[in-house]
Amino acid sequence: MTDVMPGRDSATHASKGRWLGLGVIAAAQLMTALDATIVNIALPSAQSDLAFGDAQRQWVVTAYTVCFAGLLLLGGRVADVLGRRRAFQIGLVGFALASLVAGLAPTLPVLVAGRALQGAFAALIAPTALSLLAVTFTEQRERARAFAVYGAVASSGAGAGLLLGGVLTEYLDWRWCLFVNVLIAAIVLAVGRSVLPDPPRFGSARIDAMSAGLATGGLAALVFGCNQAARHGWTSALVLGWLAAGVCALAGFGLRQWRMASPLLPLRLLTDRNRAGAYVAAATAVVGAFGMFLLLTYHLQVVLGYSPARAGLAVLPMTLANSLSGYQLGNRLMLRVAPRILIAGGLLIAASGLAVMTQLTPHSGYFTIVLPAEVLIGAGMGALFPPAFQLAIRGVTPRDAGVASAVINAAAQVGGSIGTAAINALAVSSTAAYLATHAPSPSRQVAALVHGYVYATAWSTALLTVMAVLVFVLVTSPRGQHGQPGQPDRANGEVSTSKEH
Repeated sequence: MTDVMPGRDSATHASKGRWLGLGVIAAAQLMTALDATIVNIALPSAQSDLAFGDAQRQWVVTAYTVCFAGLLLLGGRVADVLGRRRAFQIGLVGFALASLVAGLAPTLPVLVAGRALQGAFAALIAPTALSLLAVTFTEQRERARAFAVYGAVASSGAGAGLLLGGVLTEYLDWRWCLFVNVLIAAIVLAVGRSVLPDPPRFGSARIDAMSAGLATGGLAALVFGCNQAARHGWTSALVLGWLAAGVCALAGFGLRQWRMASPLLPLRLLTDRNRAGAYVAAATAVVGAFGMFLLLTYHLQVVLGYSPARAGLAVLPMTLANSLSGYQLGNRLMLRVAPRILIAGGLLIAASGLAVMTQLTPHSGYFTIVLPAEVLIGAGMGALFPPAFQLAIRGVTPRDAGVASAVINAAAQVGGSIGTAAINALAVSSTAAYLATHAPSPSRQVAALVHGYVYATAWSTALLTVMAVLVFVLVTSPRGQHGQPGQPDRANGEVSTSKEH
């Protein structure tokens, strides 16, 4: 008996440490996810305080998402070189300092610079968080539960950002939307030092800054082109020029990866149809979600006249539906249902929620249209993200775990960056077209805004529906075969004999 009890106590302590580590990882992921939207509701207050125009305000949001998406692959490679726990800690410190700079910003350029730095350090946190989760939980059922929690946090962070942003803006100040990160990062850093694993590093891997520059620059050009489309039209020379520049830069990035012996993005990661399906699903889902957040922010405050805090509270049902769906479906169904059913089904559920939003009118109430749409979108997002995150790192070697984790996060951020810009441009151009054909009046102005929201949402609905079919065709992994780094890929014949431990 005396020989058994110490071992049992040790196992219990290790188990508690793993779940505390999950809390640390999830908190860090929540911080980076909510910062994509936490300033949305605060933008009117920040704009008044710093005296910048409507044309510049979108950069407060996109400076973060563009740098986040463009540097994620570099962040994954840096994590492989420096070690994932060390890179995670560096990312937390840098994110906190960048948040402090942005929160104290006296002018718009300083605010945008701080937001860009936030995105850069978030690009270091996100891939290390996912890869640390992969090596912390190795038992299948615990792993499924951990990824369900992580996926729910990742997919609900944007909605939580809107809620927290509204409350902080109304009752404190818009700058607290940035200062709050300092407190979160400090707690995560302090607790994480004692509970996070320290997997082996791969110091021989090359850090390719040129590839990171091409990826970030190409994405920024695409976002800028989409933003300009609202003012100049999609067929203008300015818009087409920026879009072409973005495509060329990204093509150059792909060509460079193909030619390099040690690329920032090993193209072999994209040849697995299951991983490709996971990337497509993550990017598409975030297009619909971020478009919904953008339109809801303005609809609730401009059309329905909600205060910032009330507007933030109004999106809470989406966040709750997301979290409940992610944990329950991820924990109970991921080992029993084929991942393509969960992922494609989640996209279709989210698309049905967007379809409900296309019935919006200036006289629609919150409970008749907005609430049902939020619940459906939240439930769909929660169902698809846990299996998508698992598929993203299935079958990769420990050496590629950091960059494989980065790709799934990059897919989501690319979808958020380009999707927000494109959907906003569609809404603004549709609103302008409506006003051009109707007599001006206050009621017509509101009707024009809602018309633009509905038009952009219809495009999002179609996109999610088409991509659900594509994902269903791409993903072939059977139920329960979500795997982990270093495991065989039975669905596609990949075998990786390396192990993390």
